[in-house]
Amino acid sequence: MLEVQNITKKYGSQTALKNVSFSIGKGEIAGFLGPNGAGKSTALKLITGSLPMDSGSVVISGYDLRREPLKAKFHTGYLPENNPLYDDMYVTEYLDYVAGLYLLDNRKERVAEIIRQTGLQAEAHKKIEQLSKGYRQRAGLAQALIHNPDVLVLDEPSSGLDPNQSSEINRLLLRLQPEKTILFSSHTLPEVAAVCTRILFIHRGEIVADLPRNEIEDLEVLFKELTAV
Repeated sequence: MLEVQNITKKYGSQTALKNVSFSIGKGEIAGFLGPNGAGKSTALKLITGSLPMDSGSVVISGYDLRREPLKAKFHTGYLPENNPLYDDMYVTEYLDYVAGLYLLDNRKERVAEIIRQTGLQAEAHKKIEQLSKGYRQRAGLAQALIHNPDVLVLDEPSSGLDPNQSSEINRLLLRLQPEKTILFSSHTLPEVAAVCTRILFIHRGEIVADLPRNEIEDLEVLFKELTAV
């Protein structure tokens, strides 16, 4: 569902991402793990088309991001790290607006469904500026899911959340797992180990390891080595 081949991004003389390649299938939750500044956010921006790549290719649900960007993006849900939301809009109003951007026919029904799915029922009548950090993240997830994308890309979705809120996000991802291809980034091993089927280690702009979650001892050793550098 998601195929990434040799994507590269440079900022002047600095290479932020170098020949990164991997593929993730339906039903997989892959964790993009690495220290701050490793290139995680840059990679996710390239994959979602938020930032142009210098070279390489991204194919989402069979659509090449360069050749058919609108179709590729329609099959992608994206929650950026800073979770940009319209604070002066009500939750229901905002989600209806996003549904309209995707030209959904059943907007009212889909908004109600995604509010239930993300646990926003009690907050749906509030303005976004009134939401707690945890509910803001849920609102961000709701907009990423409103058009029922095949691929879900999340940039540090649990950043700034307390343990209970993080667990709720993890439970939601596990519920979505059978029908989605999920890639999310983090700089903490316990977060990705809690839900991921695979963990991709990125360091200095390159993938240095792609390991299954059950190799946790190897993951811990590698993570300590990378974060110590």
